[in-house]
Amino acid sequence: MARIDPFEMERMQSLWWHLVDVDLSESGVQPMSIRDLLGPLADAEAFVGTRLGYPLSEGSHETRANIAAWYEGATPEHVTVTNGGSEANLLALWTLLEPGDRLAFMLPNYLQGKGLGPFFGERTDTFKLKLRDGRWSLDVDRLARVVTKKTKVVMVCNPNNPTGAVLTEGEMDAIVGAAERVGAWIVSDEIYRGAEVDAEVSSPTFWGRYDRVVITSGLSKAFAMPGLRVGWIVAPPEVIREVWIRHDYTTLTPGMISDALAAFAMQPEVRENILARTRAIIRTNLPPLEEWIAANGDLLTYVRPVAGAIAYLKYDLPERSTALVDRIRQEQSVLLVPGDMLGLGRGFRVGFGFGLEQMRKGLERVGNALRG
Repeated sequence: MARIDPFEMERMQSLWWHLVDVDLSESGVQPMSIRDLLGPLADAEAFVGTRLGYPLSEGSHETRANIAAWYEGATPEHVTVTNGGSEANLLALWTLLEPGDRLAFMLPNYLQGKGLGPFFGERTDTFKLKLRDGRWSLDVDRLARVVTKKTKVVMVCNPNNPTGAVLTEGEMDAIVGAAERVGAWIVSDEIYRGAEVDAEVSSPTFWGRYDRVVITSGLSKAFAMPGLRVGWIVAPPEVIREVWIRHDYTTLTPGMISDALAAFAMQPEVRENILARTRAIIRTNLPPLEEWIAANGDLLTYVRPVAGAIAYLKYDLPERSTALVDRIRQEQSVLLVPGDMLGLGRGFRVGFGFGLEQMRKGLERVGNALRG
């Protein structure tokens, strides 16, 4: 049996998130209902009449066209629909990596790619965002050392999970330059794009910066519809055709209802309304979180996120992060994500995109545990 490392964060969340009083491990915002999505613009009766057959394996032409409209120069032939962003990442790496290839992987991050690198290729090498002068900055020197002639894929998460950092234009250029130097592909997980804390426009995309770019994203985070399980890949058409071959061996198609709702959600006007809702939630919930952080400033270090309903907090305690998060769950019935499961150390990720009162209750309990 081929060996693959357990995906510790996903296993932990799956075990506990429905069993705790307060779940602060989520990284999205309060999910939309179907009624929230359809609103007054849609013919709800026509939607209810949707026949539950098989949709196109790659997603309907309308869905792919509406997704493509978010990426300048992309067409439906550049897009395929997957079951969530996680399947998009898996299919992208399966398509691009071969035995003997190396994956250069950004840390901190959602560690799916780190685990898949040695499964589809030879190994995963890492480069980092480091906390410098009050922001998370790309370690350009480390990137240059890690990306070698054996590197087939450079994988980033931008906006970043768990820090909420967004790469600068110069940092994006450095990643493109490193990949171009060895002919590697860039896989950019951009699932938090659109959930900006202050800006009214979406964060920059890697799409169009280099001819070997693959974008993965979906409706789970910035679009507040994780239950639809809609993700996508945007890539050159020849890569999309190779992805289809592999997709035919996995989940085959999106769901018919999910495809229909995704087509509606990704219409430009609807898309921007959804992202405005997400940004409003983030801007409402972040100040109370920051007040709590300030009240615990002797223990916590924090850099304000640029995008996403997530904050990464470093703590000044001798306890390892997985042990601390386990203790908080057991003593306070609050679930967080430990830094150990994100490629970091003594810190934890807090999701602040859900109910405000629940968040406040959870934070009070976390504070009690930190000082317990």
